[in-house]
Amino acid sequence: MSVSKARKNKSDPLSDLPRWAQKLAQKYYTKTVATFLLYGAVRDLQPLTQEDGSRGYGTIKTFLAEELFGGRDHVIFYDRSSGIRASSPETQKDLQRAMTGYDAMYGTDYAKSLPRDPGRALQILENFLRIRLSEGKSMALIIDFAETLVPGGEMSHLSAEDRFVVATLDKWAHDPNFLSNDISVVLLAENLADISPRISRNPYVAPIELPLPTEEERLDYVRYKLEGKKLQSVSDVPLAALAKMTAGLSRINLDRVLTEAIERDIRVTTEQLKEKKKEIIQAECHGLLEFIEPNNNLDSVAGHGKAKEMLRHAANALKKGRNEVMPMGYLISGPVGTGKTFMVTSFAGEIGIPAVKFLNFRSQWQGVTESNLERIFTLLKALWPVAVMVDEADTFLGNRDSGGDSGTSSRVFGSIASFMGNTQYRGKIVWFLMTARPDLLPIDLKRQGRAEEHLALFYPQTDAERDELFKVMQKKTGVTVDVPSFASLIPQGTRQFSGADIEAVMVRAKFKALAEGREQVSVDDLKAVLADFIPPSYPLEIELQNLVAVQECTSRELLPEEFRKLDRDEVTRRVRELKMLLEER
Repeated sequence: MSVSKARKNKSDPLSDLPRWAQKLAQKYYTKTVATFLLYGAVRDLQPLTQEDGSRGYGTIKTFLAEELFGGRDHVIFYDRSSGIRASSPETQKDLQRAMTGYDAMYGTDYAKSLPRDPGRALQILENFLRIRLSEGKSMALIIDFAETLVPGGEMSHLSAEDRFVVATLDKWAHDPNFLSNDISVVLLAENLADISPRISRNPYVAPIELPLPTEEERLDYVRYKLEGKKLQSVSDVPLAALAKMTAGLSRINLDRVLTEAIERDIRVTTEQLKEKKKEIIQAECHGLLEFIEPNNNLDSVAGHGKAKEMLRHAANALKKGRNEVMPMGYLISGPVGTGKTFMVTSFAGEIGIPAVKFLNFRSQWQGVTESNLERIFTLLKALWPVAVMVDEADTFLGNRDSGGDSGTSSRVFGSIASFMGNTQYRGKIVWFLMTARPDLLPIDLKRQGRAEEHLALFYPQTDAERDELFKVMQKKTGVTVDVPSFASLIPQGTRQFSGADIEAVMVRAKFKALAEGREQVSVDDLKAVLADFIPPSYPLEIELQNLVAVQECTSRELLPEEFRKLDRDEVTRRVRELKMLLEER
């Protein structure tokens, strides 16, 4: 491959290129591919080698033109907005001469102003490429914002111009003249799902992902950015910690953080960095993910002793770097109000990793849902280790048989299942599927290799557990009241209280005290509220949620005694019965 002059003097000019660039070069050398589709972090900065051997950074187009294709005779750029441009004055003059000849032959006036629309621009480019190839010249054509030229979707839904572009690029991809000569056509797009399948799945097109920078690459960039400055004058966070804490950020994002610190004299602190990172990532995801920075660990979780013990063992394995023993994911089931979400965020806090929560990534517009999902996956791969929370997983993730939307839901489900089951991410991306109805979750997601461990959470079973939960809720609500035993205040005959019920009682007691002109909640306030409080009662629904959690649980130790001794066949029979009763209502 024709590389820059700065690299030609090295024994292996490709050795210090980014891995994606090495992959592109290797595919080029096979002479079986001349068209490349680069997707992912194509808007990020890339490392450049200066003539004196020093390190710099520039855009992807600069990197391609100077680093990979620096030895080519001609490098040309094209996109809908800027039109056709040459990377050097010499190529620009050559292009101008070629257009003068084109105008004379076809009666056009392109020498004065090159067209920007794809229909005419690609015809001009093809004419120029073929003429120069016949002269033995080496060429590179870089087409940016490729999703605006060959958008995803069915061919029948594309405009005539879009179909022409798809056909043209498809023809170039397997053209023997292009494959046998020194020419490369590079398409740039942020998301692979935004590109027409006729191009992205074409066997003559090589899709190559540009990942977000690794910890080592972020460290290199921070050193470059702070060159000549003392870190202590800018940041309270050590260099290595700064690189580690910025997982999921691009170099451009890093530049924003550091430039703000340098120019506005704002010191980078741990808290400020966490807040900035959360802000940037949520903006980058366009509301597809909620970034949760855990403030608690498993010590803050009341009850659920066996479940906490299992999660602590997992946390210890992650701290020791023993990813190979980690489950791919967890299914957390149990009735509403048992603290499933709090348990997961506390696990993330136990080992100090970020947690993200899936928001609604689906869209009514064709191709947007797949594009959103691709953006989420790209970020998760850069954020690891990370805990991924999916609430109400039974309804949120869909299933393989979803229909009525041209197959989008089934494709999305397949993509999620495939990503969850990729063992390359074991211990790096830990999935937590939370649901009160695990029986409605497709088997594809809760089998071994995906959500492998099934933990079941239940309401407090003993007075000691209720009192423990009460103490936790005191901290959460800010209600301080000295009572020997909260459980003893609960009226006889009242059904088991969930954590949400206890929290509601404490908030009402605080409201009662405030209404009477007092700041301090008394024991009498609690008694009065408990005597009046009628917990929402859905006995059949709660029984069903308990029993399906028992069915799904993969550890006997997690089950309370009353559920542990139940006959499995009897549980199955009762679940069927409850479902019939609820459907009749």
